[in-house]
Amino acid sequence: MRRLSPRIRLLARHPLLVGLGALSLVFSGACDVTDELTGEEQREPVRIAVTDWPGARANAAVVAYLLEEELGVPVEKVETDPAAAWNQLGDGTAQVLLEDWGALPEQARLHVDQRQDVVPAGDLGIDGHVGWFVPGDFARNHPDVLDWRNLNDYADQLGGTVLQGDPGFATRDATIIDELDLDLRPVAAGSEEALVERIAQAGTGGTPLLAYFWQPHWLTSRIDLAEIELPGYYPKITLHKYLNAEFATEGGEVVAFLHAFSWTEQDQNAVAELIAGQGMTPRAAAERWVTENPDTVATWFA
Repeated sequence: MRRLSPRIRLLARHPLLVGLGALSLVFSGACDVTDELTGEEQREPVRIAVTDWPGARANAAVVAYLLEEELGVPVEKVETDPAAAWNQLGDGTAQVLLEDWGALPEQARLHVDQRQDVVPAGDLGIDGHVGWFVPGDFARNHPDVLDWRNLNDYADQLGGTVLQGDPGFATRDATIIDELDLDLRPVAAGSEEALVERIAQAGTGGTPLLAYFWQPHWLTSRIDLAEIELPGYYPKITLHKYLNAEFATEGGEVVAFLHAFSWTEQDQNAVAELIAGQGMTPRAAAERWVTENPDTVATWFA
């Protein structure tokens, strides 16, 4: 089993040092990586595709931190969206995708099966799930709302809408509403951040709200939500990792680590909550989680 770096082992033994380490990251982070590479040939950065949701940012934060701290490999984060990520993986603009929800099966077939410029890298360890949710208090007071057949009885209380996030989100809500003959219409909040804010307000203020949402998501650790029982439109999905094919054959210990990286919904939510909920930098959030979970980290380097 690979031994963790002295710095991480020290922090694991002395948790009070974590705060000091986080405060110094802005000033010392780049120097630490440079110092570790002193006397060695500068390595090319690993390019991680990062899609715009908290879970994906949490994955990238921890992987980037460990690549830099444990393997001495610089990391470049490529901000992208699910559709663009496949093309970027294919042409090498990005080399790593840590969380794919399977929303674009035609892209997977094109790049994995036909062009063979992208290869699977195993499961992330998490099952993703999308659905319609209402605040937990509202569901407890009106338990029959959780059966979709009763939604029309609550349409007025729910504002006649299914609240979504970004208008660009790929959802099936309009189809569901039409096929189930519901007195609802999908309305975009404008962004994921706006959606989260509206759900949080409803959850703490007792306001009725029907929202398109997904798990894992850090907000569920703060707000009690109850899911509407829809007839199979949004099944659970095993989240997968993918690599650029050329990188996968040449990446050595980095690729071995990426294949081994797998964690739980609770792990991901913990890091995402530090970033999106508490405003920590991704690096500081990753350092805290790594310090508090050395046994899990050690399994990725076994």
